[in-house]
Amino acid sequence: MNLHNTSYPVSSGPEELVPSRYALKIGEIDVLVVSDGVLPLPTTMLAHNAAPAERAAWLHDMFLPQDAFDWALNAVMVRSGDKTILIDAGLGSDPNLHLPRAGQLIKRLEAAGIDLSAVTDLVLTHLHMDHIGGLLVDGVKQRLRKDLRIHVAAAEVRFWEAPDFSHTNMPQGFPDALRATAKRFVKEYGSQLRTFDETQEIAPGVIARRTGGHTPGHSVVRVASGGDALTFAGDAVFAVGFEQPDWHNGFEHDPEEAARVRIHLLRELAETGEMLVATHLPFPSVGRVAVDGDAFRWVPVFWDY
Repeated sequence: MNLHNTSYPVSSGPEELVPSRYALKIGEIDVLVVSDGVLPLPTTMLAHNAAPAERAAWLHDMFLPQDAFDWALNAVMVRSGDKTILIDAGLGSDPNLHLPRAGQLIKRLEAAGIDLSAVTDLVLTHLHMDHIGGLLVDGVKQRLRKDLRIHVAAAEVRFWEAPDFSHTNMPQGFPDALRATAKRFVKEYGSQLRTFDETQEIAPGVIARRTGGHTPGHSVVRVASGGDALTFAGDAVFAVGFEQPDWHNGFEHDPEEAARVRIHLLRELAETGEMLVATHLPFPSVGRVAVDGDAFRWVPVFWDY
C-alpha cells in the first residue's frame, strides 16, 4: 500500500481542530475518506438482541458512555482513470431529527478542492438517509453533472417502494424520516439511476457488489490496483461488529442476514489482509481485520502524515 503522492489536497481548513479527510493510494487509484460528521445515537442501537449487561460491559471496556455516543459518518471519494467516484453522500440536513453535527460532506469536499461537477459517478451502498441526504441539500443537484451516473442495487430501489421496518429498532422519528428521504431521492434522481443485480464495475478496479442484509440491496465497493485492495463496507460493519458480529444493529432491516453478511465479509478480509473502511467506524476508518478466537479484531492503520 502506497499512502504517498495522492493528487488530493490534504490540508485541513483553518476552522478545523482535527482533519476531516484522509488520503491514500490503492495502487494507481486515489482514495479519500471524508467525514460527514457524527450522529449522536442511543447505545441500544448497537445491539438490541444483546443482554443489557453485556452491552454495558462492552461500552465500559471501550471507555464509551452508557446512554448515547457519537457514531462516525464517513464517505469515500475514488479517482480511477478518468472517473471521479463518490461513494455515499452523507446525511444532508434534517432539522426535525436534531443532528447538527452531521451533514458536513459537501462543504468538506469543497475544502478538499473537489468540485461537485467533477464527479462522474456516484455509488450508493443503500438508501438510508445518512447515505443519500447530501444529494438533497439545496443547490447540490444544480452543481452536479447532468450525465452523472448513480449506481445502486436494483433490489434496494424495489425495497424502498414499500419498506419493511418490522425488524428494526430505531429511535422515534427515524423510520418516517428514512421513508420520506428515500422517496424524495428516487423522485429527484430516478432518471439518473443505473441499477445492477449483483455486481457492477464502476471504473477500472472499482466494483460494487450487493450483499443484502442491512437492507435488501445493501452493497459494498471494492477498490483494487497493483496488488493493493480496500473495501468500503457501508453499514455491513459497525464498531461493535468485530468482537460481537452476531449483535443486531437497530438499523438493520434483516438482522439475522446482516450478521451472516458481516461474518462472511470479516472472514474474507481477515484471510486476504485487505483494508476495510466503513461508514460508522471511527474516522478515518482505515484498517484491517484479524481473527480473534471465534470473533474478530479491528486493526487500524498507522496514520501516514
